[in-house]
Amino acid sequence: MSIENIIGKPTITEKGTHLMGDHKYLFYVKPDATKSEIKKAIKKFYKVDPVKVNIIIIKGKMKRIGRTRRFSKMSDYKKAVVTIKKDQKIEGFESVKE
Repeated sequence: MSIENIIGKPTITEKGTHLMGDHKYLFYVKPDATKSEIKKAIKKFYKVDPVKVNIIIIKGKMKRIGRTRRFSKMSDYKKAVVTIKKDQKIEGFESVKE
């Protein structure tokens, strides 16, 4: 897997903005990405030194389609919580809208 395809869009949520105070940032990542690949991609694209990467796998929910009794399963996805060094900051991250 190439490094360019690992990182998806940054995740801006209420909990995520609270984590920014602790130098932690949330990203959607590819489901088959590993922690070391995520570290390399963050270092390449954002020019910061990741200290730690935690991964959260979210299972897709069942959603009803219209008024019928048909259901569809939403996709599973993976999020990464990336902790960077205390003296660094990802520029422009706060202005990204989901």
